[in-house]
Amino acid sequence: MPHREMLLALALVISACQSGGGQTPPAAADLELAIDFESYRLDNGLTVILHEDQRLPLVAVSVWYDVGALQERPGRSGFAHLFEHMMFQGSAHVPEDQHFRILQEVGATGVNGTTNFDRTNYFETVPSSALETALWLESDRMGFLLPALTEASLANQIDVVQNERRQSVENRPYGLMSEKLTKLLFPAPHPYNGDVIGTLEDIASATREDVADFFKTYYTPSNATLALAGDFDLAQTKALIEKYFGTLKGLPKPAATQVETTPIEAETVVHFVEPVGKLEKISVAWMGPPAFAEGTAALDLLAHVISGERSSRLDRKVSYEDPMAQSVTAYFREMEAASVFQIDMVMKQGRTTDEGLAAIDEVLAGLRSRPPTAAELQRARNDWETSTLTSLQSLGGFGGRTERLQSYHHFLGDPGKLGWDVARHRKIDLAALQEAMKLLDDKRIVLKAAPPAEGDAS
Repeated sequence: MPHREMLLALALVISACQSGGGQTPPAAADLELAIDFESYRLDNGLTVILHEDQRLPLVAVSVWYDVGALQERPGRSGFAHLFEHMMFQGSAHVPEDQHFRILQEVGATGVNGTTNFDRTNYFETVPSSALETALWLESDRMGFLLPALTEASLANQIDVVQNERRQSVENRPYGLMSEKLTKLLFPAPHPYNGDVIGTLEDIASATREDVADFFKTYYTPSNATLALAGDFDLAQTKALIEKYFGTLKGLPKPAATQVETTPIEAETVVHFVEPVGKLEKISVAWMGPPAFAEGTAALDLLAHVISGERSSRLDRKVSYEDPMAQSVTAYFREMEAASVFQIDMVMKQGRTTDEGLAAIDEVLAGLRSRPPTAAELQRARNDWETSTLTSLQSLGGFGGRTERLQSYHHFLGDPGKLGWDVARHRKIDLAALQEAMKLLDDKRIVLKAAPPAEGDAS
């Protein structure tokens, strides 16, 4: 079903639910979800993904580079994220600090970049008339960043990133706790060890030569994917892409990073002195298979069964039956080297992480003795599909169509995996949920955080 018809059907479902009308709306299970696209590769190795949608005079532009913390070496943590900052500083034909200004002047929105364990991305949404400007800017920093790289600009961004680490990790409630959990899950020398932003020491040690080598290795067209979604003329756009990106020199794509992820062999309980947060917090985490591997869809839905709604088992237990939790959530993070199933609970004043862990274990034991019901499975599936459909309403930005096309291409080698992704979630039955429950055994990390005891040095 074309995307606009899919959204119309969804609107009818929502309208009927809100109005209580007698019409029978299209069943969500009958919707065939797909994003129409064309994909090809330039001679220099750049992959291009084009999705046309003429309903609004806008184009979302997204560039992904196959580099994240996964590609970093020991002693070089945070390089991928530092480089994300450097890419906004200017390039050979774009003056320093003018990238944002140029995009703002042409009416761009959602201009940003992000780095995670597996990739770095850059994106913006521009009026259709400004597409050429956006393509020029993205191509210039892909091909001509190094001539504009100076010791002064590097030092400036090292300072910016160090301050960002202080704000987002060290001075944020439970920021250091989160970093500690990641280190416990992925002990050194695993590249996931720690926070993507890196350590203050590693960030400070970055030299111009280090950054130049990183750029030459990973910021080559063969290691990048350009995705566009929106209102553009296909032939003209292909010509513009060839004009601005086809002339860039290509280097071979770096060899895939081979990482051995050590499984959790037994329960590890760690107590952590929380320097910022004022309430106790508990995190329980299990290691799962890599992104999109067999069993991940069931784990995704299992997280919805455990937490996320008032009727979810853990929410009902700790928020209503015995209101001990200030907040609670269960979620499943799929990553290239491994996935993580995690339950987080911030305790209310006067309640302890021991009580929180007992409640979590009681709910998990209940799921084993009283497996998820058909109604719980359907609610979980509805939650996932609603989130998916909602994200598809955006051309770009965080989680829009360009990012979904990019994600499927990055992890699965095929941007057109939306229908497959939906199908694998729809085929999950109660037996699959019970099988997924086997992961949530005693081979786990339990991290209990509490503020310093009264009188202790903080």
